[in-house]
Amino acid sequence: MARTRAGSLIVGFVTLTGAALAHAGAPASLHGQVDDGQQPVAGARVELRELGRSAVTEGDGSYDFSDVDAGSYTLVVNAQSADGQPQPAVEQHVTLQPGQRVEQDMNVGGKGATTLQALKVTAQTTPAILARSIQQDAPNIVNVLPATEIQKLPDVNAAEAVRRMPGIALESDTGEGRFVNIRGLDADLNGTTFGGVRLPPTNVASPLSGGRAVAFDSIPAGLIGAITVTKTNTPDQDAEALGGTIEITPRQVPPQKDRFFDGEIGGGVESLRGSPIKDLMLSGGGRFGPGNAFSVIGTLAYFEDKRGVDDIEGAYADDQTNGTPDKVMNDFEQRYYNYHRRRLGYGAELDYQPDADNRWYARYFDAGYTETVNRQRLTYNMFQNGTGSASVDPAHPQGFIDPTVTFDKTLRDEKEQIDTRVVTLGGENDFHDFRVDYLAALAIGSYNKLFDYNSTFSTDAPSTVAYDNVSDPRFPRFSTLAGPDPLDPANYTLGGFQNSTEHAHDQEYSGAFNLTVPTRLFRGDDEALKFGVSGRLRDRHIGIASFNAGTPSLPLDQFIMGGPITFYDGHYQNGPNINADMLRNLFVGNPTLFPEKNPLADQQNAAQGASTASENVYALYGQYQFQPLDKLGILAGVRWERTAARYGANQIVLDANGNFVAAVPTSRGHGYGDFFPTVQARYEIRDNLIARASYSKTIARPGFNQITASTLIDPSADSVSQGNSDLKPTTSDNFDASLEYYLNDGGIASIGVFDKELSNYIVNKEEVGVSFPNNGLFAGFTGAAKVFTYGNINNAYARGVELNYQQKFGMLPGWLSGFGSGANYTYVDSSAELRPGDKELLPSTSQHTANLTLFYDLGGLDVNLGAYYVSKNIFGVGADPSTDIWSQPRFSLDLGASYALDSRMSLFFSAKNLTSTRMKFTEGPSNARPIQREFYDQSYTLGFRVKL
Repeated sequence: MARTRAGSLIVGFVTLTGAALAHAGAPASLHGQVDDGQQPVAGARVELRELGRSAVTEGDGSYDFSDVDAGSYTLVVNAQSADGQPQPAVEQHVTLQPGQRVEQDMNVGGKGATTLQALKVTAQTTPAILARSIQQDAPNIVNVLPATEIQKLPDVNAAEAVRRMPGIALESDTGEGRFVNIRGLDADLNGTTFGGVRLPPTNVASPLSGGRAVAFDSIPAGLIGAITVTKTNTPDQDAEALGGTIEITPRQVPPQKDRFFDGEIGGGVESLRGSPIKDLMLSGGGRFGPGNAFSVIGTLAYFEDKRGVDDIEGAYADDQTNGTPDKVMNDFEQRYYNYHRRRLGYGAELDYQPDADNRWYARYFDAGYTETVNRQRLTYNMFQNGTGSASVDPAHPQGFIDPTVTFDKTLRDEKEQIDTRVVTLGGENDFHDFRVDYLAALAIGSYNKLFDYNSTFSTDAPSTVAYDNVSDPRFPRFSTLAGPDPLDPANYTLGGFQNSTEHAHDQEYSGAFNLTVPTRLFRGDDEALKFGVSGRLRDRHIGIASFNAGTPSLPLDQFIMGGPITFYDGHYQNGPNINADMLRNLFVGNPTLFPEKNPLADQQNAAQGASTASENVYALYGQYQFQPLDKLGILAGVRWERTAARYGANQIVLDANGNFVAAVPTSRGHGYGDFFPTVQARYEIRDNLIARASYSKTIARPGFNQITASTLIDPSADSVSQGNSDLKPTTSDNFDASLEYYLNDGGIASIGVFDKELSNYIVNKEEVGVSFPNNGLFAGFTGAAKVFTYGNINNAYARGVELNYQQKFGMLPGWLSGFGSGANYTYVDSSAELRPGDKELLPSTSQHTANLTLFYDLGGLDVNLGAYYVSKNIFGVGADPSTDIWSQPRFSLDLGASYALDSRMSLFFSAKNLTSTRMKFTEGPSNARPIQREFYDQSYTLGFRVKL
């Protein structure tokens, strides 16, 4: 199989490369538009200096050079201002490959080609060189990824796209990227914006349960115009960005174009189940009205798949102190999944710009998905009699025998919806002596679990099972020596049925007003004082409902479908699948067969899962950007943020037997203010060699589950589990330095170092010997109790280095000039006292993250092979280091290729996860104690793109 796939890829690459060679001797062409920052410039003289060829721009600012020999040239633009005065000449280096058609827009408004950031150039017409110019010209440290680069590899959502950038580590689930960690700090500690508006979370299950992380798998890649990662915050940005901020910029009407249309349609297959893929993206818009003052754009992105997942999960008895052999298992699960996800994103923007000084806009964005889950699970329930119930197999010393094993066949039949909506109204006005911009927005993140039916069929009598999870921990082997056969449905009877629903709604009203005053105290066109105010008013609530039913004794063989399932590359058998429709219809149509089993337990679950939060953040800031020396730029300023919050939940009271007694509503207020200063320096050693150094301060507010007012009072276990309303937010003093060398064709070679000194980092906390009064809520406590909560620690850190390189080898002769490569590597060293006296890596810190891309781009052919690697990290914190959950290293390889049939139409092909990368979790850092290993196989997509 592997040889066949590799052979197909080699044949495809050779075929596409051969097609490109037909263009190797063809002349190139160069065209574009010239503007002054707002309007097209007619009558400007555009020259290719080395050839002595020139052209004059048309009324729409356009110019065109055809039949140009391949090579490197200097493009020079001379123009006059509106009052007829000559403007300084603007120069830009361009490299033309044989048969290539290059679009290069130029700005003559006083800042040259590096000011394209002001044009809000987005990806449908922006080559990588223009996105790189934004990074080069920025006063702070940023990375920019335009959609033209995103579509080169099979990254179906925003998380998978942003992982290609330096300093980013990806957390995956069900075979897709979901959460993003920046520079070793977990997703709950970073910020995400869409068009400048902060996004609320949608998926309530963030990696460390803080409930603040944005799940990027809900945002289709086709909806993105560009992604910008800010690593050193400026005062005009929200300070809640401990690792950094990810800005997702929507698509926009390209400058100087009256209309445009981009389309993509494709289909494919996911090889594990042979299930189909559907891919559609449409984006278009244009200008209209008197003087083309109005512009409108609409975007639609749809992606549907039916991913299969093969998974095995296990847990260990961890009873060695009582003499139980190491690696004796507590349970083992064989999980066979089928997911059906329909991801839909759409948006629209209406702009009104009557002149160069005024602009108003309205924007709407909606993205999310609907997903159904069918999980067929066979569970080995082991170690059921505790110490002594499992022993070493005398015939096989690396194995064990357990005579107390029972089996469950379970079905999870679930449907959920995730959605993000953003509405924004804003404007910009230039009064020449000063400029203002402002916006008002509403952002909503919602999660709805419509149903979650879980049925359990169990065996009655125990079986004697021999197993070996030592010889090859990746594939534990099981053999039933006596008792019921786990693969025979006749041995199972329905013993449990439950349903649950959940609704989470997180919304935020926000507004901002900024005033920019240009100054002339020093040199440089960007010198300005900037002031602003902003406010974010947030409301969040979560509600759940559960129903545990009493069940009739129905045999499993009445509810099976199809033949026996063999999966996980043939290593495991599950018996026949359970029919979800039959069970759901039986439950809905015959409620008397399923009476509520334990109303008090259901009430407790609902009360425990309910929470509210009101969290308002108000901010003031001031900053000054200036150039005290010819090549030195400084941005300095300070931001002040005031947080006023109230968190509500229930205090859950149990009796001495652990039964639910009452839920007492409670809420706690929390307020604090912080200053966030920054100084950022940019030194232009040469035009293409930039040195940077900066200091900034950022914040991460406590997770909602950490600061919650929820309390679980359990006298039967002598324990109290509660949030900590006295938690302080985590702050970071950030020190950064970098050296960036900008190469031709959007290339770069850079090195950066960073040091994040964290204060008040939040960790799990266990207190013992706590006394409670034996009355009121704490009635039943008669001695010292344990309290499980959260606390701040004084110091933690994350330090590291980033290396980045990308270059197209245009200096090579002929067809070889189409080759290029890119690589980035990030090393992070972090430390925190996760438990008293125990310093470990910060949760979610992968010490090593790397990307490698090999590409070929010439004559309409564009082939990209992208590799991604992330080292292991702590995924969950246990009671001691041996029980920490670790996410193990992952290496994946993807292929993307396209071929332009002409200037408007192209074909594309992609192959995702060529390495069939598994997601692996272990108990402790060693691979010897796996607790989960799931895999997905490859995905292949073929399609057609059009650009008008």
